[in-house]
Amino acid sequence: SHSLLCPPGIKCGGVLSAPSGNFSSPNFPGLYPYETECTWLIVVAEGSSVLLSFSHFELEYHDTCAYDYLQVYNGAARDRGNLLGTFCGHSPPPPFSSAWHVMAVVFRSDRHVAKHGFAAAYRKDACGGQLTGLSGEITSPRYPESYPNDAECRWSIGGAGGGGPLTLVFADFQMEGGQGCGFDYVALFDGPTVTAPSLGRYCGSARPPRTVSSTPHLLIIFKSDFNIGGRGFKAHFYSAGECQEVFTTIKGNFSSPQYPNFYPNNLKCQWSIQLPPGYRVKVFFQDMELEGRSSLTGGCDYDHLSAFDGGTESGSLLGRWCGRESLAPITSRSNRLLLLLHTDRNTAKRGFSISYVGVVPMNVSCTRTDFHIQIPVQSLAQLERNRIYLGTPSCAAQVVGRNFKIHTRFDTCGTESQRRNNTSVIVSTLYIDFSVGDQEDIHQYEVQCEPKRKEASVTLIAGPDPSRLSQAENLVDAQKWEGEAVDAREIKSQDTSDIVFISICILAGLLMVIAVVGLVLL
Repeated sequence: SHSLLCPPGIKCGGVLSAPSGNFSSPNFPGLYPYETECTWLIVVAEGSSVLLSFSHFELEYHDTCAYDYLQVYNGAARDRGNLLGTFCGHSPPPPFSSAWHVMAVVFRSDRHVAKHGFAAAYRKDACGGQLTGLSGEITSPRYPESYPNDAECRWSIGGAGGGGPLTLVFADFQMEGGQGCGFDYVALFDGPTVTAPSLGRYCGSARPPRTVSSTPHLLIIFKSDFNIGGRGFKAHFYSAGECQEVFTTIKGNFSSPQYPNFYPNNLKCQWSIQLPPGYRVKVFFQDMELEGRSSLTGGCDYDHLSAFDGGTESGSLLGRWCGRESLAPITSRSNRLLLLLHTDRNTAKRGFSISYVGVVPMNVSCTRTDFHIQIPVQSLAQLERNRIYLGTPSCAAQVVGRNFKIHTRFDTCGTESQRRNNTSVIVSTLYIDFSVGDQEDIHQYEVQCEPKRKEASVTLIAGPDPSRLSQAENLVDAQKWEGEAVDAREIKSQDTSDIVFISICILAGLLMVIAVVGLVLL
C-alpha cells in the first residue's frame, strides 16, 4: 500500500495546447496513487471547441463521488457554474464538447482504495460537436473573421440533466444571402437529427429570431459553399425550462436556474410577469447571492439581476442588483414587469429566490361616517361578489355596473377606531378570496380613514404567504406607513406610562389617608 503514495515530483496535470492529445491518471494503467489532485487545462484555437472522450475509466465508487472523482469543466477549472459533471465508479463519462475553446479536467483521489484510473483523448473540433451543458456559446469557424468555404458543421445540443426545452439566441449573424438560403445557411431542427421538424433556415445579415425547442434536443447545422463568405455567427443557448418563463397568475414565485445550487455561467434568463390591466406587480426578494460588484467601477458589471417596468428592456429600469444584498420589495408602475438575469463566463454563486403578488386596483374613499370601496369587475373577473368583503363575509361587495362596490357605515363590518400619530382613524380589513379548491389564498388589505380630513388609504397587509410579506407593506408610501407604526407604538407606551403614573398617585393618596387615620386613632 505504501508504494501507492504519490512520489515527489510525479507528472500530473498541466496545460494541453496542441490541436489534439491524450492524457491519463498517474501510473495508468497501474493503480493511481493516494491523495493526489491533478488538473489538466485544455486550450485550443479561439472559435473552436474541445472534443473530449474516455477510452478507459475505473475509479473508486461512491453514490455522490465523495471519495475519488473526476470532474469536467466547460472552461477554466473550479468554477461551479461551468461544471459539466462529476464522475466515479466504472461508468465512463459521455463524450464532451466544450461550449468554447477552453476545457478543464480535475482528478482527485483520497487516502484509501486505489483503482486503475482513466485514459482520455481530446481534439480540436473546428466546428460542431455534442454540447451537454445547461448553457453555452457557439460560433461559426474562425469567427469573427470570415468563415471558410466548403464548411459543414453540426452542433447537437441536449442530454443535460435539466431535460427542459432549449432556447437559442443569436448575438451576431452575417452570411452570404440568396433566395431560399441555398448557398450558405444555418438550419435548426427540433430534435437530435435532421429528421426532426425544422425550426428554420437562415442566411443573409438579418439576425434569426429567438428559437425555443419543444424537446430537450436541438440540432444546428452550418453550411458554406465554394465562394462568398461573411463574418458568420455567434449564438448562445440555455435550458429554457428554468431560464425563460411567463407568469400571468395573481401571485407566484421563481428562482434562478439550479437554485439553491450554483447557477450556470453565460446565461441571459428572463421572467415576465403579465397581470390584468390596472394591477401593479409587487416583488419580494427572499434570497439573493450573485457575483459581487466590479472593484474597478463599483458597478454590477459581471453577473446581475435587472427589473424593468412595462415588460420590455426598453421600459424604465426599476433596479439592477448583484452581490449579496438584502433588498426591499419593489412595485411596478404598470401591470407588466420583466426580470433579467445576466451571468458571464466565470464566478457563479447561489442565485436568487423571488415571490410576487399582484396589487389589486381599487379606489378607496371615505366621508365622516362611511367607507366607499370600488374595484373594477374585470380585475377580479373570475370571482363571485361574496369573495370580496370588508371585515366579515356578511359585508360582501355588490356589483354596480362594471364595478364591485362596498359602501358601509363605520359602525358595521368589523371597523374599529384607533389612534395613530395622535389622530383618530377608522380601520377595517378588506378580504379578497382567490382560493381554489383546497388551496386557501386570501389576500388582505387594510383600509383606513381619517374622518376629520375625509382621507382614505389602503395597505397590503397579507398576500400569498404572510410569513414572507411584512405585515405593514404600504403600497402608497412604505416609509410613511412605517413611521405611523412607530408612532402608534410610542402612543401605546405613553398611554401605559400615564396609567403607571396615575396608579402611583392613587397609591400615595391611600397611604396618606392611612397615615392620617393612624395618627387620629393614636
